Amino acid sequence: MRYIISCENPHRHFIQIEYIVSTGINNILTVQLPAWRPGRYILQNFAKNVRAFAVYDENGNELQFEKISKDSWQIKSETAKQVHVKYEYYANVLDAGSTFLDEQQLYVNPVNCLLFVPGREGEKCEVEVSVPENYQIACSIPKKGQVIVADNYHILADSPFIASPSLKHYQFKTDNTDFYLWFQGESKPEFEKIETHFRKFISTQLNVFGGFPFSEYHFLFQIAPFPLYHGVEHQNSTVIALGPSYDLMKEQLYAEFLGISSHELFHAWNVKAVRPTEMQPYDYTKENFSKLGYVAEGVTTYYGDLMLFRSGAVSEYEFNRNLHLLFQKYFHNYGRFNLSVGASSFDTWLDGYEKGIPHRKVSIYNEGALCALMLDLLIRRQTNNDFSMDDVMKKLYQDFGKKGTGYSETDYRKALESVAGISFADFFAKYYNGTENYEALLRETLAYVGLEIKDSRSKFYFENRFGFKAEQKRSGALKITEVAPNSIADRACLSEGDELISINGIKLLNNLKEWLKYFQEETVTLTVLRSSETKDVVLTPTTERYYRTYWPAKKRDASLEQKENYKNWTGREW
Repeated sequence: MRYIISCENPHRHFIQIEYIVSTGINNILTVQLPAWRPGRYILQNFAKNVRAFAVYDENGNELQFEKISKDSWQIKSETAKQVHVKYEYYANVLDAGSTFLDEQQLYVNPVNCLLFVPGREGEKCEVEVSVPENYQIACSIPKKGQVIVADNYHILADSPFIASPSLKHYQFKTDNTDFYLWFQGESKPEFEKIETHFRKFISTQLNVFGGFPFSEYHFLFQIAPFPLYHGVEHQNSTVIALGPSYDLMKEQLYAEFLGISSHELFHAWNVKAVRPTEMQPYDYTKENFSKLGYVAEGVTTYYGDLMLFRSGAVSEYEFNRNLHLLFQKYFHNYGRFNLSVGASSFDTWLDGYEKGIPHRKVSIYNEGALCALMLDLLIRRQTNNDFSMDDVMKKLYQDFGKKGTGYSETDYRKALESVAGISFADFFAKYYNGTENYEALLRETLAYVGLEIKDSRSKFYFENRFGFKAEQKRSGALKITEVAPNSIADRACLSEGDELISINGIKLLNNLKEWLKYFQEETVTLTVLRSSETKDVVLTPTTERYYRTYWPAKKRDASLEQKENYKNWTGREW
């Protein structure tokens, strides 16, 4: 299979694509565009970006075709030996999983825009990238000049590339693996500093698994002039989109830069090699339902942060801050009482990664990470620190990843139990597949390593005293984003989506926090706009408290044993 990609009038953001494929023995050929992309478990319907679809034989004669589904076409190839499908793909979204074209770069995620013939994914693929001679091409698979070569469509679909005259490039080697850093966009990366920190977390991850699945790995960074944070894992590469450019090497964004890089690298083992059986191999034509998002993303989220801290790449404060964010998202999400993390994984295909309706579901990233944390500490406690979640992940890699076979929930549970020597049936029933409150077990397992969860009132009076959250939108409107069930705000009939107009008759001008402080302990009347009508809502503070702030903290009376457990877990001194 062969593809020719060209970029006439890049300011229009349309990529011209020609797909050339042999017809075989049948005179009917079906071509398919993927309906989703690995790494984001939701239908994305990339075919909506296609226009000017036309089909020809090898002599330029037009062939008849019919669209038979939302993203597949049936072609009457007649006596043609080859079919040439020509179309344009609109590429005007810049993030880690999309395809983008402008005057500065051609950035392609092949799974977005390159057709394939179902059943023939195993055939060799060549992509001719028609770009100016001064363009470099950053890609994780072999290139011959401007031709990218993949052994099969699965590899091609999972190998994004950037073609640009302004790419910045850096390379280093660790444990026989070449690591490549590619930066596109306005940026001033401090490569020696980056290499120092990357070497730390890379080596720590290699130690967990005992080796790397690939001889080379590429970090492709899209650096934007505006706030952006997004990463997508691929077979032996990742695309990470970050911004704004001027903050990249500053403390906060740099910490996020390290965090997302560590997370995506861990995916090289967990999900690219160790993959749920429902996705081995990927079926690009439809949903690939799985409950195991809590492993694919949850365990990866946990280890992405732990590897950074264990390696010394980030401070204790940064590690604790990441735990704090996990706690906040869990305790503030009332969806935890309604849908398990396993069911929420299955339902990513239903409503994706958006918040969805109020209090319906949880996050495979967040709740999955907390489950991984609890399991890790339970295993350590049960085996007196002889074994840990490290051994579980290594076992999954040896038993399934290296063999190219998928694993099931039962396989995952057996791996945990073989390492720990105890049953986790109750854990799976309560925490992975049930809606049992995590709090008691979370506090218990953290105590093993000398940590406790400190909780204090929210800094926002309206969260702490009334039980609602509010956010200033870009339009300037102050909108309620969450209401705690059965809170003062809920009982007063405040609703998610209400726009806050005034307080006690005084117009709100991005100063709700200040006015509530002024009127604290008093009954207040909020005027809200809902469905083009205004409504007065009266709120009276009581002793009730909501949306508290949760931080991990070292116990002041921690024993020597707890301190040693902490060192074994984090690799850091108490």
